[in-house]
Amino acid sequence: MALNHRVISIGTLEKNPFWSREDEPRTGHTTTTLIRSGDVTLLVDPGLPGQVLGARLKERSGLEPADITHVFLTSFHPDARRSIELFDGAKWLISETEREAVGVPLARQLAAAADEGETELADMLKREVALLQRFKAAPVQIAPGVDLFPLPGVTPGMTGLILSHKRYTLLVTGDAIPTSEHLEHGQVLKRAVDVEAAKQSLQEAIDIADLFIPGRDGLLVNPMRGPF
Repeated sequence: MALNHRVISIGTLEKNPFWSREDEPRTGHTTTTLIRSGDVTLLVDPGLPGQVLGARLKERSGLEPADITHVFLTSFHPDARRSIELFDGAKWLISETEREAVGVPLARQLAAAADEGETELADMLKREVALLQRFKAAPVQIAPGVDLFPLPGVTPGMTGLILSHKRYTLLVTGDAIPTSEHLEHGQVLKRAVDVEAAKQSLQEAIDIADLFIPGRDGLLVNPMRGPF
C-alpha cells in the first residue's frame, strides 16, 4: 500500500492559553492520526476514550480497531493513550528514550509507595509500569516513508513521525507543536520538562517539514514555506 495519512480525531488542550475567553477546563486529548504504508496500518496517539475513538475510526477510515497493526505514542502522557487497550492486537511502539525516561521514575515511585504502605498508589503505579512494559522501542523506520523524528523537550523522549511523500514532507509532531496558535507565536507548552530543548525542537520541526499534524489541532501548513 502506498503511503497515506488521515486525521481520525482532532485533539484539544485542557486549556488553551491563547484563547481570550476563560472557559472551564476540558478533558485534554491528543490528535489521533492514521498512517498506512506497505503492510503497516499505524495509529498515532489514541487519546479519546475507547468507545468514542472506535466509532471515529470507523467513520473516518472504515476500519475497525482489529485492523490496526501498530500503535505509536509520541509521548507516554495520559492524553495520548487513553484508548490504547482498544488496540490489544496491535504492536505498541514508543521511542526508546521516552520509554526509559518514564520507566526509571515510575519504578522509583513504585518502590517508594510500597515501602510507605501506600497501597492504592502502589496499585496505580503497578498498572502504569505494566502498561509501559507492553511498549517496544520503535525502530528508526516504522514503515516505508515513515521515520522517527526526535522532538525532545515537552517530555524527555517526545518523538514525532516524518512522512516522506513525493511532493512534500509531513511531520506528526505530538505536543512539540500543540496548536496553530503555538506555532504562530513560536511558543511551547508550559509543562515542558526542558523549555529550551522544546523550543529547539519546535525550530527543527519548522526547518524540516512542509506540513504538520500537531498534538491538539488539525493539519497545519508550515508558515515559513511557500506553496509546494
